[in-house]
Parts: sequence; C-alpha cells; structure tokens
Amino acid sequence: MNVVAAADKVSDRGGGSGRVGGAVRAMGRALHFPFTGTARGIRRATHAHGAGESGLGKLIELHAVNGAGDVMVTVALASTVFFSVPTDEARGRVALYLAITMAPFTVLAPVIGPLLDRLPHGRRAAMAGAMLARALLALVISGAVATGGLELYPAALGVLVASKAYGVVRSAVVPRLLPPRFSLVKANSRVTLAGLLATGAAAPVGAGLHALGDPWPLYGAFLIFVGGTFLSFSLPPTVDSAKGEDVALLAADEQHLHGPCRRLAKRPGLRTVGPAVTHALGANAALRCLSGFLIFFLAFLLREHPLTGQNAAVSLGIVGVAAGAGNALGTAVGAWLRSRAPEIIIVTVVAVVLGASVVAGLFFGAFLVACLAAVAGFGQALAKLALDALIQRDVPELVRTSAFARSETLLQMAWVFGGAVGIVMPLNGTVGLLVGAAFVAVGWLSTMRGLVASARHSGRPQPSVA
Repeated sequence: MNVVAAADKVSDRGGGSGRVGGAVRAMGRALHFPFTGTARGIRRATHAHGAGESGLGKLIELHAVNGAGDVMVTVALASTVFFSVPTDEARGRVALYLAITMAPFTVLAPVIGPLLDRLPHGRRAAMAGAMLARALLALVISGAVATGGLELYPAALGVLVASKAYGVVRSAVVPRLLPPRFSLVKANSRVTLAGLLATGAAAPVGAGLHALGDPWPLYGAFLIFVGGTFLSFSLPPTVDSAKGEDVALLAADEQHLHGPCRRLAKRPGLRTVGPAVTHALGANAALRCLSGFLIFFLAFLLREHPLTGQNAAVSLGIVGVAAGAGNALGTAVGAWLRSRAPEIIIVTVVAVVLGASVVAGLFFGAFLVACLAAVAGFGQALAKLALDALIQRDVPELVRTSAFARSETLLQMAWVFGGAVGIVMPLNGTVGLLVGAAFVAVGWLSTMRGLVASARHSGRPQPSVA
C-alpha cells in the first residue's frame, strides 16, 4: 500500500509538472502565433497558384523587402536632405550630386540589361549587389546624419541609383519565373502590390525608429537590405539562365522606322517589339517622367509652401500617401482588367493624368495637389501593366526577357530626366505643374494615334491567361 501511495504521489507531481509545462508551452505558442501565423499567411499568399514552385513567390517576397528598405531610408532622409539646410542650398546640392551620380547611370543604363543577360549568375548577383550597396550606403548616411557631412547627398542619391538598377533587373527576372498559365500582367501586379503593402507596413515602423533618433531608421534599412542580399541568391537558378533568349530591339519593324510615316507591320520581326509596344513605351515614359518630376518638385515646393494648415513634413506625407494609394488602386484595376484592350487603356489613363495635371496647375491648391499625386500614381501603375500585356502579346518569347529589361531601363532614364527638371524648376506651383503637364502632353500626343491605330489593326488580342 505504501508503495502504491508513493507512486500515486509521484504521479501527481509528474502530472502537475506536465500541466505546468503544457501551460508554458501553450503560452509560448500564443505569444509566438502572431508572428508565425502572419509569416505562414504571407507565405501562402505569395506562393499561391504555383508561384512557390516557379520561384515567383520568392521574387514577390524580395520585392517586399526592397520596398520596406527603401521607405526606411526615405523616412530617415525626410528630416535631413530636405529640411536641415536652407532650400536654395539643398536644391543646389541635390542638383549637383544628381548630375554626378545619376548622369553616369543614365549613360550606362542602355547596356545594363543586355550585359546582365550574358553574365553567368548576373541577375541574382546584380539584385544582391543593389541590396548590399544600399545596406552599406545606409550606414554611410547614418554617419552623415550625425555629423552633417556632405557625403549624405551622394550616398542618398546612390541609394536611388541602386534602387533603379534593382528595378531594371527585377523586370527582366519576372518572365523567367512565370508559373504555368500565369500572365505577365498578373505576375507583375502581384510583385508591385507586395512592394506597396510592405512600404505601407514599414512606414510607421520607420517613423517609430525615427523617434528614437535620426540614424535608427537607417540601421533598420541596413538590416533589411542585408536580408535582401541573401534572399536574392535564394531565387531559382533559372533566373541566371539566358538559354533560349536573344537581345530585343526597341523598334517597331525590321527597318527600325520611327515617326508618323512608319507603316504598321503585320508581324513584328524576331528581335523587334512591334509598333504597339514602342508607342506604349513612349506613353509610359511620359508618365514616369512626370513621376520623377513631381517627387523632386513637390518635395521642395511643399517645404516652402506647405499644404493649408499643415507643416512641410505632414504635407509631404499626405501627398506620398495619396500617390501610394493611387498606385495600389491602379495595380488592382490592372490585375482585374488583365490584357483587355491595353492600347485603349494607355491612351485613356494618360489623357486622365494630363487633365488632372492641367487642372491642378491652373487651380493650384492643397486638395488638387493630393488628387494629382493619386491620379499620377494610378495612371503610372495601370499604364505599366498595360505595357506588360502588350509585351506578352506582341513580343516573341525569344526576346521577351530582354525587352522587359530594356524597356524598364528606358523608363528609369525618363524618371531621372523628370527628377532633374523638377530640381531646377522655380518654386511656383502653377508653373511647375503645367510643366509636368507638358511632359505628359508630349507623350500622349506623340503616341495616341499610333496606339489607336494599333488597337484597330493588330487584330484580336491573344486570350489572356489568368
């Protein structure tokens, strides 16, 4: 009996210990679940519909990391590059270093895409290099923020260069990672939307880190970009393979004719992209030029003349949120429309952006500036997805990857040009926004006839793949 009683006591103690251990484990799971559950949910979303097997899911996650890191740097620079020195001095420094750092990028940009197509392991290494460069530059900026050194400006613009270079390579990578029966429009909309969501989630985190001190968002950016460096090499090896690819020519036909006298080719050449793509690219370049212009012009304009009742930082935040919301809406609408009449979509959205720019310039005011930012973001996202649909429809698969790289390079160059003009413009809202409208008008008028004619003569588009 004593033996049995002793055994019962031991069993009771063991059971109590087990219950305590179980309670601790349950509490641990409860505390851990918000993180692991969120991570699993994100992984399910990014890897859905075959994206996990093809490697597209990892690219989606990499682009989210890219967006989070970029917004951390933006938050850190919001109170330094634009607000720490007088406006005229800041404009002069930014213009000088824009010429020093972005001009070489503009000159070399046309060869970046084809060069990466031919380098073994070039694309993954290039994306990792862009991430690592921004990680190191974030540390340089953190030191410059503390000391007020001039190295802040070239480092900040170096981050922009690396970000643009990443964008060029990422555009070339997407066609290599398409799951079966997955359109380029759907893939690019997922990638873009992931970047926008990550940006929106990271912005308040960056603001919280900024409350601890100016360098802290940059330390966060350093960690994010280091993670992105390793994540770049986790992409499938097919990203680096150039098998079955050739170099695309951004020309409408075999004779590389340009201008209104160009005749519509019945079928693009094996290396040319066709008239619809060249016209769509011109229209998109106009919108990208406006984007670069508005970023720099409004940054300095709203510093001197904030929106009614707001300070400069809040004014920039309002415009930034409006642009991001418009971009997200344009991405969602583009994914819904898929490849339905892409030429007409481009003509329509560029006309809408042109109208918004003219109205905002003539009746300059806080509400209209925010509306213009939203409309420009919406138009840029939707027109880019329509361009993707045209590339998938008209460009031979042999040169499709190269066409994406070269087209994105041209769009980045247009952004640089618009930003350079935005820096040197007088800080007059009406004049500045009308100049931005002129960029869009030139792109619209020079491509509208060609796009409408292409939509009428190119025949019925190939059925979209959902």
